[in-house]
Amino acid sequence: MSAQSIIVLLYIAVTVVIGVVSMKKSKTSDSFHGSEMALFAIIAASCGEWLGGTSTTAVSEYGFNYGLSGAWYTIANGIGVMFLAICFAKLYRSLNSVTVPGIIEKFFGVGARSVSSVLLTIVMLAVGLSQMIAAGKLGQSLLGFPFVPTVVVFGILFIVYTLAGGMNAVASTAKMHLFAMYIGVIIGIVFALYKIGGFKELMTSLNSDNVSQATRDAVAQAGQTIKPETAGSFFNMFRIGMPKVSSWVIASLLGACTAQAGIQPVLAAKDVPTARKACFITAFIVAPFGLFTAFLGIISKGMFNKGIILYDKAGTLLNGKSALPELMNYVNPIVGGIVLASILAAIVSTVSPIILSAGTMVTKDIYQRVLRPNATDAQVLKMSRITTAISGVICTVAAIAFVDASALLDVVYAAYSLRGALFIVVLFGIYWKVASGKAACISMLLTGVVAILWKVIDIATGTYPIASWLTETYAAVIIAAVSTVVFSLIFPRKPEDRVDLKLAK
Repeated sequence: MSAQSIIVLLYIAVTVVIGVVSMKKSKTSDSFHGSEMALFAIIAASCGEWLGGTSTTAVSEYGFNYGLSGAWYTIANGIGVMFLAICFAKLYRSLNSVTVPGIIEKFFGVGARSVSSVLLTIVMLAVGLSQMIAAGKLGQSLLGFPFVPTVVVFGILFIVYTLAGGMNAVASTAKMHLFAMYIGVIIGIVFALYKIGGFKELMTSLNSDNVSQATRDAVAQAGQTIKPETAGSFFNMFRIGMPKVSSWVIASLLGACTAQAGIQPVLAAKDVPTARKACFITAFIVAPFGLFTAFLGIISKGMFNKGIILYDKAGTLLNGKSALPELMNYVNPIVGGIVLASILAAIVSTVSPIILSAGTMVTKDIYQRVLRPNATDAQVLKMSRITTAISGVICTVAAIAFVDASALLDVVYAAYSLRGALFIVVLFGIYWKVASGKAACISMLLTGVVAILWKVIDIATGTYPIASWLTETYAAVIIAAVSTVVFSLIFPRKPEDRVDLKLAK
């Protein structure tokens, strides 16, 4: 067994142990979902939502293909969390709800809470399956195991430690993951730059005119061509295209305010000042991380152009998806193991809060609020563990079923589009007293249909309906705004749609 494999397996073992130890702190449903959390625990748990497999392997993929502009993924997330901190953290925390649908009920009634709970749970599971795919791919490339059993094993481990400690396990392990992620990518950059011969040599290698003959031969043999590129283009922050960048920013700006996994720790803060401070610090931690992982993708591209790394373990010509794992297999084994462990840390730090938040919404918003309003705390805790486990199983099975469906970031941001559009509906509830509960329900359902339909058409035809710039994010936001206004006028607001919000003012 390689040094990289040993380090990664040890890291997994430590994570599971910490989760199990946290069990003693999760004896009630409130403690399982999170309550009275301190500042650093909130920051670490919240970062888990924003820094996952997509911020490492997927952003490095964009770094390989488009350069540093792939970092807009985490920059956009940081902007979104900052928006949450400035505008809504105080309001949300003052409403005394542990779920985003619970907040929505304050403005639109219990029906809107149920509808939003179902839609946001689907979003969480979509993000979760993308992280499970990333975990399986990492284990596959590192350990050489088939994808399916690798995902199943990882899924079981993630579920076990999340069930054991709930939010306490998430917060405790997230602290370790956060340090591992930043330390790992920084060490990886230093050693990878050394391997390629320094920054000057990297810049030289990125020019397509300087591609080695070995690389040209390999590309030709694979039936591909070398695109004309310059070193400067890899450091153009808008090379990936303004439609993609703006879509990411808008989706994150709005989605951060309805992201259950990211907001749940904030809602569990011991007070409002702690909640706001945690959001600010989280934003500054999240935003720059993609610059590091995108840069690792750029170094991989340089090594490919120089002919140093041409093929992955499967014998396929190196591409963005396999660039980061293969780069870490090339550097010092110990360093490679540390970096790969940091990538796994990013994935685990997202999977756990994702399945926990999905289980929390189903339990609190459907089971306890609608089906069993008189359930005891023991019953709620039991149901929380059951729904969390089911969420983990769904993510695992879906990852196996959709592993080759599309790029990870596309899957995540299709879900983010729906989440962001739901926040448009929430904004109407906060600032427009005419907005009705029935209109909110219809608007949320229409938005979900449009977001999914837009992405399906894009995947099937290679372009978006109506106009190439009209991504699923724009389409979902427009439908959410227009339908909320129209249906609020058709179906006027009822008194029970809105609760007394004096506490929140």
